[in-house]
Amino acid sequence: MLEKIQKALTIRNSTVREMLAEALGMFILMVFGLSSVAQVVLGRGKFGEHLSINLGFGIGVTLGIHAAGGISGAHLNAAITFTHCILGNLPWSKFGAYVFGQFLGSFLAAATVFGIYYDALYDYSKGNFTVTGPTATASIFSTYPASNVSLTGGFFTEFVATMMLILGILVIHDEKNNGALQGTQALLTGMLVLGIGLGMGMNTGYAINPSRDLPPRIFTAIAGWGMDVFTSRYYWWWVPLIAPTLGCLAGVLIYKLFVDFHNQPALKNENEKEQTVVETDTL
Repeated sequence: MLEKIQKALTIRNSTVREMLAEALGMFILMVFGLSSVAQVVLGRGKFGEHLSINLGFGIGVTLGIHAAGGISGAHLNAAITFTHCILGNLPWSKFGAYVFGQFLGSFLAAATVFGIYYDALYDYSKGNFTVTGPTATASIFSTYPASNVSLTGGFFTEFVATMMLILGILVIHDEKNNGALQGTQALLTGMLVLGIGLGMGMNTGYAINPSRDLPPRIFTAIAGWGMDVFTSRYYWWWVPLIAPTLGCLAGVLIYKLFVDFHNQPALKNENEKEQTVVETDTL
């Protein structure tokens, strides 16, 4: 009986399976991340601090990659998916499915965290959900720049932070160079995100991911915060979409120019032959 149910529920279309894997991986990532932010904000510092948020997202990334990695590769980031399509690593026909899965998981995670902390949200804000002010709560779900950060400064922060993200991912997964040991990639990627949060989280909250930022922003617009989530802080909402995408592309270009292009198997063989000739001449 169980086998029949399993067979009936098994999806054979690879694109749909990848979409579902991205959705689950993103849901896990975002529930851990957003709930850690909620606990810090709504607990008024008594139940965590900035490090708690960094750890929450790092743990979420690690578990999300384990959940989706074997099926979809665990992009969990629309900017990374776009970059893979540009490089020819992923067919453009799958781009929509991947991003839809990521957005679905992220949106559902925001709704889940909203449900978990609804009572605390209401108590903290007295039912007045706002983007700015002493009891602002929109930043629990999406990123907003600090009050002293300009639009240009925020854009540059997101650009550089995402550039470092993709550089780290390429370093971890580059088997031709000095890649991570098999089985440790998810943990190291989580540590990478933790490091970015520790070093570059102050200005903008380190969105570094359109799929992390836009779906929860849409949810908050629906759930009571209104259109201020799009108009606040100089219409900030578009920066976490564009800056991470450009940062990803820049990071890949830098890695290829500085490492990958010079580390191909053919070039390695030539270098080994040259080294052998030098050693022979020396003898």
